[in-house]
Amino acid sequence: MDRLLSDIRACRLCAQRFAQTETGHAPRPVVRARSSARILIAGQAPGARVHQSGKPFTDPSGDRLRDWLGLPPEQFYDDTQIAIVPMAFCFPGYRKGSDLPPPAICARTWRAQLMAQLPQVTLTLPIGGYAQKWHLGTRTGVTDTVTAWRDHMPDMIPLPHPSWRNTAWLKHNPWFETELLPVLRHRVQEALT
Repeated sequence: MDRLLSDIRACRLCAQRFAQTETGHAPRPVVRARSSARILIAGQAPGARVHQSGKPFTDPSGDRLRDWLGLPPEQFYDDTQIAIVPMAFCFPGYRKGSDLPPPAICARTWRAQLMAQLPQVTLTLPIGGYAQKWHLGTRTGVTDTVTAWRDHMPDMIPLPHPSWRNTAWLKHNPWFETELLPVLRHRVQEALT
């Protein structure tokens, strides 16, 4: 695992691609994992703030996600318990002020190898469409996939992205908070014990 993480953190496959974005940034892979992890948080790609900090979910979406999971920061960032492995390890940059999608080459290059190094994972949380398509094989949109969350229990619980951009989605789908979140918090605690 240490060798694989070192190789991932040294990856520069997308250097030219990122240099051509509005942000013109260099790759900075962000991943946290240990073979002992019991929970896998499979997000999309780091945002600009995470690119700067080098630590996943160090932004308001991270605050919201930790609240959803019922975890304090010290437990959330304990990589011996929780692996945080996005579909692309680097911030993809902006185009016309919007986040670019995670480059598919990242998952093609690294994902299967890294998943093979996480044999203790008993709960996977695919966040957003890219992660849900890879981990669940879904072809539906995020709303349909998350609405059908019970179909993926007990090993996986699909989630919308915890971004502030999804606040309207959360208001239009109150069942997420009343039905899914209590089960999510219970499963998280169960997976960690």
